[in-house]
Amino acid sequence: MSSRKYPDSAIICSLCPMRIAILADPIDNQNAGVHIYTRHMVEAVSRVNSRHEFFIVTSKRHSEIENAQNIVVPSSVFPGYSAFRLFLMIPWMLRRLKVDCVLEPAHFGPFNLPESVHRLTVIHDLTMILFPCHHRFIGRWLQRLFLPHIFRKATAIIADSKATACDIEKYYPETTGRTTVNYLGAETCFRPIQLCSTLERYDISVPYFLSVSTIEPRKNLVTLIDAYKRFRDSTTWAPQLVLVGPKGWKSQTLQERLAGHAYRHDIILTGYVDREDLPPLYSMADAFIYPSLYEGFGLPVLEAMRCGAPCIISRTSSLPEVGGSAALYFEPCDVDALFECMKTVKENELLTNMLREQGFRQAAQFTWKRYALRLHRLFDQLEEKKDIRTICLGTEDFDTTGTCSDDCSSTTP
Repeated sequence: MSSRKYPDSAIICSLCPMRIAILADPIDNQNAGVHIYTRHMVEAVSRVNSRHEFFIVTSKRHSEIENAQNIVVPSSVFPGYSAFRLFLMIPWMLRRLKVDCVLEPAHFGPFNLPESVHRLTVIHDLTMILFPCHHRFIGRWLQRLFLPHIFRKATAIIADSKATACDIEKYYPETTGRTTVNYLGAETCFRPIQLCSTLERYDISVPYFLSVSTIEPRKNLVTLIDAYKRFRDSTTWAPQLVLVGPKGWKSQTLQERLAGHAYRHDIILTGYVDREDLPPLYSMADAFIYPSLYEGFGLPVLEAMRCGAPCIISRTSSLPEVGGSAALYFEPCDVDALFECMKTVKENELLTNMLREQGFRQAAQFTWKRYALRLHRLFDQLEEKKDIRTICLGTEDFDTTGTCSDDCSSTTP
C-alpha cells in the first residue's frame, strides 16, 4: 500500500493518541465487496497524517501495509479453529496490544473485549435480515444469533448509507443514537478508458447495455432481461446485454429464463472479470443498468459514473443516495418503467450526455480519502469522550438529491 499521506487532515487535534486495531480478515478470505471495502479502507486510513497508532489484524502477512503494524493471527482449516481464533485468539492479542478501539469491517464482531475498549462495527447492509430467502441458512442463523449482541456492545455502528442506518435502527431500535453514516469511495482506476481488446476478450461488441453484479435473486436480473426483450421487440437497434459477475446462490432461475429468451444470442454472461477489465467495460457501454432489489450502498453505480456511463438504477434502499440527480430511476420490479428508461437513453442523446456529465460530478463526491478523514473524525470524537449521541459524521455535504425520502420507513421492503 502507498505511503503517500493525505496532508489536509485539519480535523486532527492535539490529544493523546489512541491505539486502534482494524480486524482486516476480509482482505485474505473474500473476493467480493467486503474485500474491496476493507482493502481500500485500510489503505486510506493509513494515509491520513494521524497521531493515532494503528494495528491491522490479518491472517496472512501483508508487506504492502505501511504506516501501521500488521498483526498476523494465522488461520487454519482445522475444525473449530475459526471460532477459536475469532472468539479467543484475536481478543487475547488485542488485550496484549492494549488497544483503545477496535474497528470490525464485516458485520461480525468484535468479541470478548474489555468494556473500556471502544467497539466500532461497520454494517454494509441487512440483506440477511430483510431478504433471508436469498441467503444460505448458516449465514442467516449466524446473523440472527450474533447481531443483537454485537449491536448491544458496539460503541458506534457505521453504516454505508442513510438507508442502511434507517434499517438498522428500525429492526434494532436499541441502536438509535449510536448509528452514523460514512459513504464509501470508488477506486481511482475507474475512469473513461476505450480499450476494444477488452471487449474482444469477452466477445462483446458495441453497442451494449451493461450490468455488473453477482448473479443472484437480490440483483433482480430477471426484470432486466424481461425489459431487454421488450426493448428489442420495439426497435431495430440491436444492442447486446452484457451481464458481468460470478454466479451466486440460487442463480438457476435466471439461467432457466435465459434458456428460453428470444434474444439469448445477444446476452453475454462474462462470469467473474478482473478489476482492470471493468473500466473499459463501463466506459464503452451505452448505459449501465442496476436493477437491484436492495443495496447497502451500490459501489458499481459509482464505478460506472466515474467511467462516464449513463446510469439507469432502481429507486430503492441506498441507490438514490449514490445516484443523486445523475441517474434515471425506475421501481425495481417495474419492467415497463425500465424499458422506458432504456428507450430514453437510446432516443434522447442530449439527456444521455447530460447524465454522463452529471455522473462525473456526482461520483467525484465519494472518495476513499474523504471516507478516511471522516472516520478519523469519529476516532477523535471517541477520544474526546463525547456523549455517544453526539457522535455523528453527517451527510449534509453530499448531494444525495435522488433520495426518495428521509423517512426510515421508506427504505425497506
